[in-house]
Amino acid sequence: MGKFSGVLFYSDYDDTLYNSAHTVSPENRAAIHYFIQNGGRFSIATGRAHRTFTPQIEREKLELNAPVVLSNGAALYDYQADRCLVETHLDGEAPARLAQLCRVFPDLAVEAYHEEEIYVHNPNAVTTAHLNKVGGIQIPCPIGEMPTPWVKVLLEQDHPYLLAVQAHLLRCWGDSFEAIFSNPYLLELTAKGCHKGSMAARAAELLHIDPKHFYCMGDNQNDIPMLALSAIPFAPANCAQEVKDWGARVLGHCDQHAVAQAIEILDSIY
Repeated sequence: MGKFSGVLFYSDYDDTLYNSAHTVSPENRAAIHYFIQNGGRFSIATGRAHRTFTPQIEREKLELNAPVVLSNGAALYDYQADRCLVETHLDGEAPARLAQLCRVFPDLAVEAYHEEEIYVHNPNAVTTAHLNKVGGIQIPCPIGEMPTPWVKVLLEQDHPYLLAVQAHLLRCWGDSFEAIFSNPYLLELTAKGCHKGSMAARAAELLHIDPKHFYCMGDNQNDIPMLALSAIPFAPANCAQEVKDWGARVLGHCDQHAVAQAIEILDSIY
C-alpha cells in the first residue's frame, strides 16, 4: 500500500522513456522506483517485439510491475511471470495483400514479425537503422515464403511515400489492418482493433484499475489510442506534431527525464 496504490502508469519506450542517447536516465529510473515503492503500477507500451524489448530490461535496469504492451499493441507480456498473456496476429490474407501492396509500391521495405524472428523484404536504410537500434537480426525472405502468422509488420520508406502507402492500404483493406506511424519512417501494421490503447486497457482491466487512476505517456501517432484513455495524457516535448495537435499535456524533452516529470505531477496529485 502507498499513495499510488491503484494507480497505473504506461510509458512509451523509444523517445519517451528511452532518450536520444539510447539509454534510460538515472533520474527516470529513480522516479519509477519511487512510484512503485509507493504502491504504483508502472510498465511500458512499446512498438518493440518481445525479442527486441526483452534485452532492454536488464541493460537499462527497468523496474516493471505491470504487463508490458509489445508489438504496438499486438501482445501483452507479463515479465514477472515470464509468460505471454495475449498475442494477436494479422489474418491469413496478410501475405497476399502485402505482396500486392509491394507490387504497387516497389520501393517499400517490409519487416514481418513471426514468433521470435524478423523477416525482411527489400530492406533499405530505414530497415538497417531500425534493426541496429532495436537489436534485431534480418532474415531476408520473399514475402510469399515468410512463415506465418505475423504478430505485426513494419513498412519502411520516407514519410511522403508511406503516407501514400497508408492511404492505399486503408482504402483497400482498412477492415483488416491498423496502420499507424510510430515515427515518420515506420508504418506499423497490426490486426484491426489491436493497438496500444486496446492492449493497455486490457491490462488495466486485469489489474482492476479505475480509469480515473490510469495514466499514459507517449510521443507519436501510435501512442494516441492509449493517450485517449489517460486521465492526463502526457507527452515529451519532442513528441510528433500530431500528438501536440491532439491535445496531450507536453512536458520536457525525453532527454530532460520527461517520465520523471510526469511522476512528479502525479506525486502532487496523490
